Amino acid sequence: MQVIYERCCGLDVHKKSVTACIITPEGKETRTFGTMTRDLLEMISWLETKGVTQVAMESTGVYWKPIYNLLEETGIQPLVVNARDIKNVPGRKTDVKDAEWIADLLRHGLLRGSFIPSRGQRELRELVRYRRSLVEEQSREANRIQKLLEGANIKLGDVVTDVLGKTGREILECLVKGETDPEKLAGLARGRLKKKRDQLVEALVGIIGPHQRMMLEIQLRHIDFLDREIARLDKEIEERMRPFAEALERIDEIHGLGRRSSEEILAETGTDMSRFPSDAHLASWAGICPGNNESAGKRLSGKTRKGNPHLRAALVRAARAAARTKGTYLSALYHRLAARRGANRAAIAVGHAILVIIYHLLKKGTRYQDLGSDYFDKLAEKAVVSRTVARLEALGYKVTLEKKEDETAA
Repeated sequence: MQVIYERCCGLDVHKKSVTACIITPEGKETRTFGTMTRDLLEMISWLETKGVTQVAMESTGVYWKPIYNLLEETGIQPLVVNARDIKNVPGRKTDVKDAEWIADLLRHGLLRGSFIPSRGQRELRELVRYRRSLVEEQSREANRIQKLLEGANIKLGDVVTDVLGKTGREILECLVKGETDPEKLAGLARGRLKKKRDQLVEALVGIIGPHQRMMLEIQLRHIDFLDREIARLDKEIEERMRPFAEALERIDEIHGLGRRSSEEILAETGTDMSRFPSDAHLASWAGICPGNNESAGKRLSGKTRKGNPHLRAALVRAARAAARTKGTYLSALYHRLAARRGANRAAIAVGHAILVIIYHLLKKGTRYQDLGSDYFDKLAEKAVVSRTVARLEALGYKVTLEKKEDETAA
């Protein structure tokens, strides 16, 4: 096979050790290093001495990150490769043989590197992903509060939509302080809940013990703490998102996307779409398009491939939000598919459509224009008309069609 890189290195990365195999015109050399920063700097110095220009390693957990952080500051080009694409032939497996195998594949140009964004975008990703984990933890804590209330025979969630809303929060704080009179607690109702006062009184008749009050107090403090930390992260993310303000504004116009979900998507994809040859490549990288599995001329399972789980989750959340909008193209697409294929597959398809829209908005610098909820009816106008006429005739009606004149032309 043709040699693409004359001086290259393969790394077999572990938590406490890194085995490096260098292949040059002079021969092959293998050494093992620790993973402390001093050890990694020594390894990089050795690579530079040997004139190595390309380094490849598996994307093993997070252990590749320290090496990548140091290599990107040098002239050596690091390549992080999916373990699935680099798997060795089974048997006779050692760290040295794995490093040699990676180096040999790299030498002949047989490795495809994963997309690793710039340091600034990687930092933004960490902030956005951590914020999402705190938001999810907040939801879990709210569920724990609901379980605790059920255990205390208090059915507040049956009457109040948001247990942690203004009314619900005041009632919970009074419960923590020891108030148990349902009449007094129901008197805290605000807004439309005042009309449900009698239901609130019935729901607040319960038996709450001292340990449950203590747990409820801890849970409310935890939610307050999470609120403060999420607000702090929001402020930091907003500062880092200032260079992408225009892109965020364009993306935010898509139905189903809000400020936070737009930030999550941009943090994963970035704004430079030139790294993806087409919208299909972006959807494949995100893992939100049908899989390719064909054998002997037969189409097998088309389940989606593994991709970026954070981007995929953000797109599915946006798709479900878009499905709840009225009179929009994305809502029509969701309900059209959900009727035949189910809600989950419809959400994936709408998430794919949202990602394709984002790709073209960012690449072409255009604004979003909704196609409307009647897009699919117009696309198959003849079929819709004939189907409707056939249903009416089946019910015994005689149908005569006449095209409506265009009022604007008149």
